[in-house]
Amino acid sequence: MGPWDEEQVLALAPDPASAKAGQAQARVTKWSGAGSSEHALWGYCQGSGKQPYQTTVDLSGPAFRCSCPSRKFPCKHALGLMLLWAAGGLPTADEPEWVDKWLAERSTRAERAAERAEKKPGEVADPLAAQARASRRADRVSAGMAELEAWLDDQVRRGLSGFEQRGYEELSRLAARMVDAQAPGVAGAVRRAAGVVGRGHGWPGELLEELALIHLTVSAHSRLAELPPSMADTVQTRIGWTVETARVQADGEKVEDDWLVLGRVVEPDDRLTVRRLWLRGATTGRLALILAFAPGGRRLDPLPARPGELLPAVLSFYPGALPLRALLTQTAPRLPGSRPAGLTARQALASYVDSLSADPWNERWPLVLQDVRPARNGANWALVDAAGDALELLPVDPWKLLAVSAGGPLTVAGEWNRAGFRPMTVWDGDRAVIL
Repeated sequence: MGPWDEEQVLALAPDPASAKAGQAQARVTKWSGAGSSEHALWGYCQGSGKQPYQTTVDLSGPAFRCSCPSRKFPCKHALGLMLLWAAGGLPTADEPEWVDKWLAERSTRAERAAERAEKKPGEVADPLAAQARASRRADRVSAGMAELEAWLDDQVRRGLSGFEQRGYEELSRLAARMVDAQAPGVAGAVRRAAGVVGRGHGWPGELLEELALIHLTVSAHSRLAELPPSMADTVQTRIGWTVETARVQADGEKVEDDWLVLGRVVEPDDRLTVRRLWLRGATTGRLALILAFAPGGRRLDPLPARPGELLPAVLSFYPGALPLRALLTQTAPRLPGSRPAGLTARQALASYVDSLSADPWNERWPLVLQDVRPARNGANWALVDAAGDALELLPVDPWKLLAVSAGGPLTVAGEWNRAGFRPMTVWDGDRAVIL
């Protein structure tokens, strides 16, 4: 495979900032042990730490792996390595052992996936073998939860004194242990807690909040048999058990409506690009979340409808105490939508509190705010309603919002989390403007 050109490489960047950072890494002096073959690129990139980052690119995907802590995918080091290759700056060489091993692992996974894809429709795997695998995983999860509970108890006894120096490494090791215990959902929660350590003046309070939610998961896991079935489903999802799509399509709650697309958020998540599409039923008022995923460097599937449009459809909802995630099972041609009714800031926050009473782990909640104006809030911005109550915006570029408002009241749909409000769509009359 011949080198790509610079434009092809930069098209893989998850955002403009990553593209710019990748260009800064595309210097020969930053790299050691770098090389290329017909199948891969590799090298060590010196960052700010003592140890250089080990970076690999599988050109057949492309797929990427880097030892840096970035959550963006591909990271700036992978982009820099590809840009250096595109400029002819990588020598041709035999693949080192660590590169060859990774390529072999990827090839093995691809072969297994192909075997599963070739399975005849309706063919069922050995139920006894599947039951044995599930039992082994349940044992690993239980052992991991016991270890996590013991660690949390130790923190209660020791307190957080000195945690700023030791906490990040401890939590990172603990997250890796949860991956080994086949509890990826808990591992993600532990990684989020690690990311809080030392971040800003209020980090101890934020850390306690994250650890409290992790403790709640551990406690709920020990009482799964006592929980209502919907809550038990929620707990297992938070731990990392997945629900098969076929089960959702067959057994999930079906809701038919004309679904208004409130907005969408696209962001990288570890090794995936994730898109959240928020819907609200025009008749039922039901909220729904459609998730889409794409491996790094691949495009997401097209949107079924644009924000502000109506999508006549039947949704199948995943089980849980707060059923939000759903699958599109039947759709009709999309229709033009109109400006939706919204809530005041107080009503919006009350709806979020209600969602937490059903699912205390709920991280995001769609809101539609009515008659709000963007206003300065210190160094940040907020949306203020007629009563003077406000919701703070996450750090975003406010200028499109300000341009549509021109000082007047707006209807804004967005995604709320504990850090603030992320606007997705604003209405200029009945015209939806995507932010």
